[in-house]
Amino acid sequence: MTVSSPNRRDELASPDASRHRVSAWRDPRLVVGIALVALCALLGATLLGRGDGTVGVWATRTELAESQDVTAEDLVRHELRFAEQADADRYLPADQPVPEGLVLSRPLGAGELVPRSAVGAGTPEQSVEVPLSVPSDSVPSTVGVGSSVDVWVVPDRELDARTVQAEAALVLDDVRVVELARLGGGLGGTRQVVVALDRAQEDTLPSVLARVAQGVVVLVRTP
Repeated sequence: MTVSSPNRRDELASPDASRHRVSAWRDPRLVVGIALVALCALLGATLLGRGDGTVGVWATRTELAESQDVTAEDLVRHELRFAEQADADRYLPADQPVPEGLVLSRPLGAGELVPRSAVGAGTPEQSVEVPLSVPSDSVPSTVGVGSSVDVWVVPDRELDARTVQAEAALVLDDVRVVELARLGGGLGGTRQVVVALDRAQEDTLPSVLARVAQGVVVLVRTP
């Protein structure tokens, strides 16, 4: 009787079947999962960009005067977030080209958002522009294009010594500044200020110019 030893049986036993292992990166399920995650991230970013309340609106590059024509060169796009869509609707949208023929119905400061109510189409009301030579120290630093000012004339002692005791005279009331020369680096000197008069004020122009020629112009800013 032959007895097989345990070691012999182990040697004669069939070897374990080798399994073909698929690389984890080649697993189709993993690839599909990664693609879905990436797609969800992309969609989420897109929806977030569209749904964060950011709206493009137009703002002014520089100060703009009332009745001034407005073009794309005068404006700059701002991206802002509004609490309500109604708030955004108050301003000129920047997702559309600037319409041609826009005219301001009131002055706007530099960097100010452009309200829809401040622009309109059509030809601005005709006005008369009057240049004034004003001493630099007689122009308030807060005066700029679009500001409303009163124009006073103070007697000039150098022109006529008899006018020393004369009082200052208001020659133009609440007129709009449409152009203001830059202030030079030196002290003293004069600045050219151009103000706009309505056609109704045109009849007063001769007396205004006569007063201005006889004295020194002083500007007083009005609210």
